Amino acid sequence: MESYLPILVFCVIAAGFLVVSLLAARLLRHRGSGRTSREPYECGNEAESFAHDHRFSIRYYLIAVLFVIFDVETIFLFPWAVMFDKLALFGFIEMVVFLFILIVGYVYVWNRGALNWA
Repeated sequence: MESYLPILVFCVIAAGFLVVSLLAARLLRHRGSGRTSREPYECGNEAESFAHDHRFSIRYYLIAVLFVIFDVETIFLFPWAVMFDKLALFGFIEMVVFLFILIVGYVYVWNRGALNWA
């Protein structure tokens, strides 16, 4: 039970920081509201068009999702590198298989043309 004490202290400090930050933001915020505060942009220029009229290409979202997928997968390399000595040959083979799957996915996406910007 005492091994969980630092985790409990950390959670209490995190929750306290959250509450203090929200209270400080509420006390220090600007209370004035005018016509411009209800506008999408407060730069002084009138908007040329409605923001939802512009459609983005699906390629934009595809590249964003691919970035997140490959970025999250490569994050798994850090714990493996930290524990490399303890994992020995088994850990090394697992990481080689993991990287092989990652590279096969990357080559597949590249061949499909998903990474072409133009």
